[in-house]
Amino acid sequence: MGQPPMGRLLVDDLADVRAGDKGDTLILAVLPREAAHYVVLERTLTAQAVARHFGRPDDVTRTVLPHLPALVFRLPAILGGGVTGYPGLDGHGKTLGYHLLMFPVES
Repeated sequence: MGQPPMGRLLVDDLADVRAGDKGDTLILAVLPREAAHYVVLERTLTAQAVARHFGRPDDVTRTVLPHLPALVFRLPAILGGGVTGYPGLDGHGKTLGYHLLMFPVES
């Protein structure tokens, strides 16, 4: 395990993101690839920062799971009614996981 690369990075450079849904709530799990990356992501990916990234009010919650390690974000009412009620193509919110991968990170 090494140090994260220096300079301006994206979440995509340090972690993988898995997306899931519960009704119209999006759940995003950020899974760092190395222990050193977890420290950077935990510092950078606050609930408020993720809310801003998605253009949300401060309704995003973050759960820290240091022993996994992972960060889990809950974004309520973002999927427009959920799988059966959403008129768009991404009722599960999978493409929103890619949006989080584009979040800029300062190492």
